[in-house]
Amino acid sequence: VQLVESGGGLVQPGGSLKLSCAASGSAFTPDAMGWYRQAPGKERELVARYAGAIIDYADSVKGRFTISRDYAKQAVYLQMNSLKPDDTGVYYCHAIDEPTKYWGQGTQVTVSS
Repeated sequence: VQLVESGGGLVQPGGSLKLSCAASGSAFTPDAMGWYRQAPGKERELVARYAGAIIDYADSVKGRFTISRDYAKQAVYLQMNSLKPDDTGVYYCHAIDEPTKYWGQGTQVTVSS
């Protein structure tokens, strides 16, 4: 299974971006799937994810970001609104199909004027 992200880029503060992640290679039924990010000099952190029927968001993105998924396409999306410079980083798609964990290659999001 490979996770392929798309949708990153440069956006001004207050702008929006939508990230997409699609799984390819083999059919799988992830126990969890979502998004992490890593800012320069910082540790990778959870942004948003599905874990079964539960949706988790980082406190810093609640009310601004929305995660969604398409089971048929084995895809997960992240709609990011009201972006801030602190949202800058590499965004990684992540999935767990116990006991295996998968990571995408990452997509850069830069929020700057």
